[in-house]
Amino acid sequence: MSIAKGDIIRISYTAKLEDGTVIDTTDEKIAKEFGIYNEDYRYGDVYVIVGEGNVVKGFDEDFEGKDVGYKGEVVVPPEKGFGEYDPEKVDTISIARLKEKPRVGDRVKVGDKIGVVKRIIGRRAVVDFNHPLAGKTLIFEYEIKEKVEDTAGKIKAIFMIYTGREVDVKVEGKKAIVEVPRDFHFMPYAPLAKVSALNRIFKYLDIDEVEIVERHKKEEVPRFDDVVKEKRAEGETEQAEQSEEVESKAEAEKVEQG
Repeated sequence: MSIAKGDIIRISYTAKLEDGTVIDTTDEKIAKEFGIYNEDYRYGDVYVIVGEGNVVKGFDEDFEGKDVGYKGEVVVPPEKGFGEYDPEKVDTISIARLKEKPRVGDRVKVGDKIGVVKRIIGRRAVVDFNHPLAGKTLIFEYEIKEKVEDTAGKIKAIFMIYTGREVDVKVEGKKAIVEVPRDFHFMPYAPLAKVSALNRIFKYLDIDEVEIVERHKKEEVPRFDDVVKEKRAEGETEQAEQSEEVESKAEAEKVEQG
């Protein structure tokens, strides 16, 4: 049966510009070959809910009607990619509005917008708030590896799409029990990612209840200080520091009561 909206598929792809420049890929070897390798990126096949916008519109639309095993490419124009380039989104702002002194090429956040510094003129910076790929035609070479059919597999795929974490799933009728990794709640934006996954589970699957389990064994629980150090090293400090503050207050209260 051909692939339709709402189906969950596993794909591999490489995205290029019209001049052949590789800008994204699921293949680690290709990433290294074209100098775009990122050691923090998880290479390998990815899951997509067809029609849900997990990839750009023009790429997403091309899945429909295809079969598992399909290999081909699709050319995505700007209006179905990252939009047309808008000169009105280029603004000149005071450097005083930025946290640090900018350099040309830096990505900066101004209010709720993120842009790239194009020029610096005295105490002012010219910032382009267009997406870096705005106005670009994209070419996706891809293969459809699998259409996920079973409910547990679909839930695993949805959690991978929205949280980037592998989970164990057990389905009992219309209830799903999802066991998440021990570090799940230290993940940046974990609550939002979890809600996004749950929304798609209830939208696409015949599931009425999801129980999320975080399992720990006595011999596997790390020391609190080690967890904090690890999260600081990963740049995920905010939640760890909040937990550290709570524990410090609790210890102080014990001392006072003692």
